[in-house]
Amino acid sequence: MPRPSQHVDLALLESGRALYPRHGCAGLSVRGLAEHAGVNPGMFHYHFKTKENFLRTLLGGLYEEMFSGLRIEAAHQGPAIERLQGFVISLARFLRDHRQLIVRVWMDALAGEPIAEEFLRSNMPRHLALLTELLAQAEREQAIAPRPEVQRVVFLLGSAAMPVIFAASLIDAGVAPPTLRSPFTRQVMTDAAIAERVSLAVHALRMPIEEFPA
Repeated sequence: MPRPSQHVDLALLESGRALYPRHGCAGLSVRGLAEHAGVNPGMFHYHFKTKENFLRTLLGGLYEEMFSGLRIEAAHQGPAIERLQGFVISLARFLRDHRQLIVRVWMDALAGEPIAEEFLRSNMPRHLALLTELLAQAEREQAIAPRPEVQRVVFLLGSAAMPVIFAASLIDAGVAPPTLRSPFTRQVMTDAAIAERVSLAVHALRMPIEEFPA
């Protein structure tokens, strides 16, 4: 018996990327995925067995796509401060391009969906560990000032990544005033805007913490 086309699983995963942001873990259906991909529902079960396995594959594949790019940035030759900037820019661009899916993962995790919770628990420490190590290397090279580890991670991610996820989600959902869409896209979401924001954030990390009188 010939093996069904390997392209079917890719088509289903592509449909998953399109449908998951709208429906989430609970609302995503095998029938809906199969219809969107233009395949027989039986092919879904052939390739993935269960919806839970499909969601693990879908989210895992997305994360590995991001993480492989981050590892490349972290492994470049040269000063840690330059690799740090490339790392954060790469992360912010990926989050921008997949923000609707990523926001849905967060929403599902907050709603107690086991697959989303499992995904975040398993994967968030991986890129945070890379970022933390790059910051430590930059400090050892005296390219940034000493600061508490968590504080500078939160500052960098808040400056570079959060605007392209959560603020952009308000724009996408039509919650923010329509007049903001054009300037927000131009000043926050473009590659140039992301690079500028990361440069500003890294520059701030170079500055020593001022000592305030007790």
